Amino acid sequence: MKVSEVMSRPAVSVPAGTLLGQVAREMAGYEVGSVLVTEGGTLRGIVTDRDLAVRAVARGWDADERVDSVMTSPVITVDVTDDIHVAYRTFRRSGFRRLPVLDGHRIVGVLTVDDMLIDVFQRLADLLGPIAWSVLDEPPEPPSANTGPSGT
Repeated sequence: MKVSEVMSRPAVSVPAGTLLGQVAREMAGYEVGSVLVTEGGTLRGIVTDRDLAVRAVARGWDADERVDSVMTSPVITVDVTDDIHVAYRTFRRSGFRRLPVLDGHRIVGVLTVDDMLIDVFQRLADLLGPIAWSVLDEPPEPPSANTGPSGT
């Protein structure tokens, strides 16, 4: 399975000079936890809701600070054609919860830990679905009154 089959799209991005107040409004408006920061169409960084809270609000910064003052850079990314197992390893090694997805240098989406969990749950459902239905179709019989616990 490829990253492109699991990722969230489209990615929300803002120019590097965007003010933090606008970034927070973008996150709220699109209901996302991160925004990619670009300059001339090139990915320069990522800012998360946690960055806004820990790096900006906790330091007493206001909404008029620029996003590039709190963004994480350089950004660890995955390629749209990468196998999903590459993404699992990248998440594990980086400790990040969101990875921008690139097609060459073009941003095409964001892969999140939540996306990966949905994939895992879907795989479990695919695996366990037939087993669960067989149990539901043939519920276990109650012990017979004529036999003891050993079946005799």
